[in-house]
Amino acid sequence: MKLPTDVSGSDLTKVAVKLGFEIRRQSGSHLILKKEDKLLVIPQHRQLKKGTLLQILRILEISKEDLARLLLMVSL
Repeated sequence: MKLPTDVSGSDLTKVAVKLGFEIRRQSGSHLILKKEDKLLVIPQHRQLKKGTLLQILRILEISKEDLARLLLMVSL
């Protein structure tokens, strides 16, 4: 499956919260989230770059398919 290219920072934040991450603070246009010992920074841009999105998926420990499914769930 191809990586979704139109993922925004706010949509990805909703996915991360659904996966158990908590919003700790905001620094400029970047939200800092935390879950146990994992720290996640999500830029609040309209469209995230491919490399940024892939790195966030590694931290979230989800696949491209999981991301597509979770994006559908949070958009409903």
